[in-house]
Amino acid sequence: MSTQTEGAGPAAPLALRALLVEVNDLKRVHSAGRTGSIAERLFAQGWGALTGGAAPEAVALDITAKALAAARLCDLDAAFLAAAGLDERATADILVSGFDAVTDSVEPGLRDRLRAALRAPASFAQGSLPGFVAALAHQPRAGVTCPGKPRILLEPPENHAEHCLMVAVYGVVLSPFYRADPTLVFLAAMAHHFHNAAMPDAGFTGEMLLGDHLLPIMARTTQWALDELDPALRETVQRARGVLPDDATAEGRAFHAADCIDRVLQIAQHLRAASLTMGTVLDEMELVHAGPVKGFHDRVLKDMQIP
Repeated sequence: MSTQTEGAGPAAPLALRALLVEVNDLKRVHSAGRTGSIAERLFAQGWGALTGGAAPEAVALDITAKALAAARLCDLDAAFLAAAGLDERATADILVSGFDAVTDSVEPGLRDRLRAALRAPASFAQGSLPGFVAALAHQPRAGVTCPGKPRILLEPPENHAEHCLMVAVYGVVLSPFYRADPTLVFLAAMAHHFHNAAMPDAGFTGEMLLGDHLLPIMARTTQWALDELDPALRETVQRARGVLPDDATAEGRAFHAADCIDRVLQIAQHLRAASLTMGTVLDEMELVHAGPVKGFHDRVLKDMQIP
């Protein structure tokens, strides 16, 4: 049952909008030599740390901090910077500069904890990855569906690992607004689509067509994923998943806000790309940017009548 009512104050912090929009692109950033998007890889890193015995709070801070730093740095991450010859201090300085470039709107106390996670990164023992990690990375999301209507597919689709990771990061960042425990929200989000590791996603339409079979199927396929975890972690994850059914708790509100925002921003980025203009690209984003040959570039484009 919802505890939110109309006129009871803002349901979400508008100041975080720009950050959440920008971080969403981590579902679409890929790099040579690395399999999957940044979001997909951070999802796997998070579960590897959890199965390796790391404290969930430390994992939530580590993965969220990495995601926020990557909003501008993309895959110029600690692994690459170290391989390129930078020492730990220089690496941390760069990661923190990327983090600071986008996090002015994050609650100061949380921002300090996340920054500290970049300054002194934890060394997590990586456990074996449960099968559901790869399964969720290979399971596309349904697109836009509505009972009684044909689906709207927007290519390329995101996968469930990317969605779960993004909701987890959003949930941590949103938690101070709702006075929620960020670790609980993070774990709930990382595990909220366990059923889709085995269950193909036919969206709301398909779920309604399953009728009375929906909940038993979801329960069974969720349990398959839970059974891949050792008993202690399984109990922790099950406890976190307890916030998923409604918005009656602060953690439930933080999770559902994150889930809703990610679902809509995923579609919004398709619309944003479709409405992009050359004025934005050339004038605002300076595609042909300042440098020793900019004058020549401008003349080339003018004489070629491009655009």
